[in-house]
Amino acid sequence: MSRPHSVAVTVNGRRYERQVEPRLLLSDFLRHELGLTGTHVGCEHGVCGACTVLLEGEPVRSCLLLAVQVDGREVTTVEGLAPEPGTLHPIQQAFWETHGLQCGFCTPGFLMTLVPFLAENPDPSEAEIRQALSGNLCRCTGYQHIVDAVLAAARNARPR
Repeated sequence: MSRPHSVAVTVNGRRYERQVEPRLLLSDFLRHELGLTGTHVGCEHGVCGACTVLLEGEPVRSCLLLAVQVDGREVTTVEGLAPEPGTLHPIQQAFWETHGLQCGFCTPGFLMTLVPFLAENPDPSEAEIRQALSGNLCRCTGYQHIVDAVLAAARNARPR
């Protein structure tokens, strides 16, 4: 049996230190060690995108990373998107307004993929949005309302 490793990571602006098994997945660390269950685990192979989080601002599949790989780094989960309790991030608000979710299982992964996408591309075309979302799977919506949510979020972020 391997011995635990010390991990210090900043998640949603808060620093955590834990002793973890070397093979502990980041998704399991977030969910079971930190209680941040907004990161969903779907396929466990990096295909569905439900476990997407931001690692230093870049979207990554947390089911493909080990917790020890994020030692000393910064992670943002869906729980860290809203600017303050009781509020929604603009992309969350757009999903709510355009019915961009149904069961909601895939939604955190979509949101975490879209935040950096919209930061880099504030005025995307529908084709660019569909390309950006091509690594995230949804079994409920048919994607049109998700695309509508991204268009609404981009439109709402523009200066008036």
